[in-house]
Amino acid sequence: MEDTNTFLWELNQERPKEYAVLMYDAFGKMGSNVEGGNVNQPGLLQQCRSAHGPTFSAQYCQVFLRQGTIQYFIGICVPDSCGEEEVQMLVVYGQLQFGQTSLIPPLPSILVNQSTQEMLMTHCLSNTIAPAASDITCLFVCCLMVAVPLAATLFTAIMRWHRSREVSPTAEASCINTGLNLYGTLKTNSSSSSEINSSTLEENSKFDSTSHTPLCFPQSCVYRCLQVFSLQTTSQGVFSTSSTIPGGGYSSLNGIRVLSLLWIMCGHSAQFPVINNLDNYKNWKKTVESNPLYVLTISGPVFLAVDTFLLLGGLLSARSLLGSINRAEDKLSPRVVANYLFNRIKRIQPLHLFIMCLTIGLISLVKWGPYWFPFIDTLMDCKTYWWANLLLISNLLPVHEICIPWTWYLSLDFQCYATTPVLVYFYRLNRGVFTVVAGGLLLMTTVTSAVITALLQLPVFQPSTLTSENYVLYYYVKPYTRYGPFLIGILTGIYLTTKKDQLLKQKWQAALGWLFCLSLMAALVGLAYILRETPAYPSVPHALYQGLHRPLWALAVTWIILACEEGYGGFIKSFLSLGFWVPLSNISFACYLTHPVFIILYIGLQETPIHYTDINFMYMFLGHLVLTLAVSYVLTVLVEKPYLLLK
Repeated sequence: MEDTNTFLWELNQERPKEYAVLMYDAFGKMGSNVEGGNVNQPGLLQQCRSAHGPTFSAQYCQVFLRQGTIQYFIGICVPDSCGEEEVQMLVVYGQLQFGQTSLIPPLPSILVNQSTQEMLMTHCLSNTIAPAASDITCLFVCCLMVAVPLAATLFTAIMRWHRSREVSPTAEASCINTGLNLYGTLKTNSSSSSEINSSTLEENSKFDSTSHTPLCFPQSCVYRCLQVFSLQTTSQGVFSTSSTIPGGGYSSLNGIRVLSLLWIMCGHSAQFPVINNLDNYKNWKKTVESNPLYVLTISGPVFLAVDTFLLLGGLLSARSLLGSINRAEDKLSPRVVANYLFNRIKRIQPLHLFIMCLTIGLISLVKWGPYWFPFIDTLMDCKTYWWANLLLISNLLPVHEICIPWTWYLSLDFQCYATTPVLVYFYRLNRGVFTVVAGGLLLMTTVTSAVITALLQLPVFQPSTLTSENYVLYYYVKPYTRYGPFLIGILTGIYLTTKKDQLLKQKWQAALGWLFCLSLMAALVGLAYILRETPAYPSVPHALYQGLHRPLWALAVTWIILACEEGYGGFIKSFLSLGFWVPLSNISFACYLTHPVFIILYIGLQETPIHYTDINFMYMFLGHLVLTLAVSYVLTVLVEKPYLLLK
């Protein structure tokens, strides 16, 4: 109270002190375009923190208010001796007033029908950073995961330098070439990556007395592990433009994967700022709803790209498992299944857990701006529900409890992945039983999606889904509503792996297929715009669209893959098979996990709202893209590939 009175007394002087002027100037004040959605009044956080009174420093607090149907927050600058409850008391009882002017005036009645303000909550951002024990532990884990590859790199470089002094240049080149052959062609972007062949590694580690080949790889297991973790190994092949699909073929998948990833990144870049920090949200919403072109960057159609990823995951999982069965003398044994599942865990979990730990650590180290609250509360759930990410079941939790929200896909993908051995078992057992099981599963997921949509009156188009928690809670992240595309991928993978003849034999068949495919994709995107309104009652069109659009999209993408594989892809296959896509495909997994971190950091560090224009959003997307590509390469070679190559 003394500090607050000192601050207010200084403001009322004829020549107030600079700290008091800075504190008052840092208060949030009403801006223009309230009608367009500019209702939040963030103030200036850093200016507030720069003010220092005679016995106190200033701290930035947010007061969340409701006025009629409008909810908004106002940033205020108060002495750091004030706690959140005291700030709330000051506001409620009108203590932050001087003369006849309130420091938190209501929105004028000409703009808002209700003039009475209702206090919702207050929150103060600390001026200091105080990481908890869990934050320090997470940061230590991240540092350790990065330090091991760097140490291995240094050790490998020293060993190669030492060897180069003892062997001839020709022999050294032979050693290096052996290493390139051993590691450079390993695949990293598919769900079933090749691993180091132990017998080959051991053979290379021996000295051949007949040919006088020098010692290339010592027999020490520790040394071989260090070789795998070193950047000399993991960096090989990342920028290669040759196809990285295991077993060859499927060159179009690289282009499909990268284009789908870019679509998702574009959607996230457009969606995240809209949640809370646009100063013209209503203008954005009106523009989106009045222009069908914007449907491509909104949550409904843009996240059809997720169904494309599920399709590719199902296709590659089936091909991987069938290949493992062939190598195991045509036996689907428990050992084959266990190895198949372990390889998948090894593929996704190291980088997944690294990003989780990194994000938890960032929460405690970053001095967030006024727009922290939609993200921090969600990310803080990691300290309670981290085990769900470890067990890959986070999508089964309520959406507000998911740690690192965008990683729900990894849990869904692994749950779908675990069903592939069951379906392959039925396929090998009896084709009739397999058809009934697969058809039943596809029908079940379709009907379930439609029924949930009808009963809960779910929307299918974004600006509506922003206000529909049930959409994510009961539909969007659940395996029983999203299994269709993965199942179609499994069927496609089985067909492409076991087929003995081409499905397409005439050009007219291909032409008809392309016409139907492209028409279907356009219809699915267009219908999302037509059905953009949230239904006020159980709606049959919404239910049918929600139940059918994901499997139908997967079927359309399946056609593209099939036509490209059977020689009827034309310029589309040439485009999707460009070598340009391969390096991007190699780091696509890291891109998916890291790009939301950059978006959240960008938004969370903003002190002023973002103004929506197409050019602003385009530059945000391009900036996020460049940073994501650079960091994803680093994380791929430091974290993802070492564990992928480790046998």
